Amino acid sequence: MALPPQNRSDKLAQRDAAQQDVFMREVDEAVRQDEMLGLFQRYGKPVIGVVVIGLLAFAGYLWWDNSSKQAAGEVGEQFTVALDKLDARNLPAAEKELATVEQKGGDGSATAAKLLRAGIALEQNKSADAAKLYAEVSADAKAPQPFRDLATIREVAIKFDQMPPQQVVDRLKPLATPGNPWFGNAGELVGIAYMKQNRNDLAGPLFAAISRDKEVPESLKRRTRQLAGLLGVDAIDDVAKAAGGDAPEGAAAQ
Repeated sequence: MALPPQNRSDKLAQRDAAQQDVFMREVDEAVRQDEMLGLFQRYGKPVIGVVVIGLLAFAGYLWWDNSSKQAAGEVGEQFTVALDKLDARNLPAAEKELATVEQKGGDGSATAAKLLRAGIALEQNKSADAAKLYAEVSADAKAPQPFRDLATIREVAIKFDQMPPQQVVDRLKPLATPGNPWFGNAGELVGIAYMKQNRNDLAGPLFAAISRDKEVPESLKRRTRQLAGLLGVDAIDDVAKAAGGDAPEGAAAQ
């Protein structure tokens, strides 16, 4: 069944509605443009200022980041040169490079450079200079803690004969505990300080504990085992193993 044709009034109504719709869209767009123009006139300069400041800040960050990476790269190169000169036994040249690294490097690299400088001083028989450098690292709150602990042990070892035994104990006892990475080295010095105080009742068990620690180097185990034995403390758990581990089973009982 065919639809009846639209009359003239309906067509005119549709055309008027379409024209009105277009007109309303144009008005709406003009209003939005006026609103944007007003916002720009009111807030344009502050917004532009913020954007410019943001761009400048971002550019500054990029420059700082690039400069930092470049400086870190230069410090790394100087550290490598210093190590090469150390390997070649050119100690004065290595010390000079390390002094530069210490001045320009971050906390970690600067501390490592100072520790190496202290080692060079020891090799040059400059014990006082080495002790001074180790003391600076030990007291540096910005230095990594493992470096500070190492420096403390090395400083005390150098000045051990001039230090009162109790001062040695006070400095190293926090490190002379089982489970601490420096237990063996710090514990040996604390044990000897105990012996100077005639406190063999403390020194002997400490030496025995060091000799039984699995993380302690074998040479230190043998040394502390002997010291414990001299003080009347048996630090040998396995006689055959202590003798070299080659004794046949049951030999110890014969």
